[in-house]
Amino acid sequence: MAETTPELELSKCRARIDDVDLRLLALLNERTQIAEAIGKIKQSANLPVYEPKREDLVYQNVTANNHGPLPNDAVRRVFERIIDEMRKVQRDRMEKTA
Repeated sequence: MAETTPELELSKCRARIDDVDLRLLALLNERTQIAEAIGKIKQSANLPVYEPKREDLVYQNVTANNHGPLPNDAVRRVFERIIDEMRKVQRDRMEKTA
């Protein structure tokens, strides 16, 4: 049986992280495309970009379905950042088409 070393194990873990990062990137870009579509709808209906009630629902959804090990407060912070970036995408798109 081949011996494993900490360096080899670390390399394997990092390769797995790289794979997960690329999957996260694809999902974030998919989410961005949806946010852009939502921005178009909001613009045509003269709706505001910022919808705190909707954002609260997103936070409730992700924290209620979080099974760890990432704690809920960390999940919320991550999604706060994601949502902030999605708002920026919507605003930028609205400015370009205004």
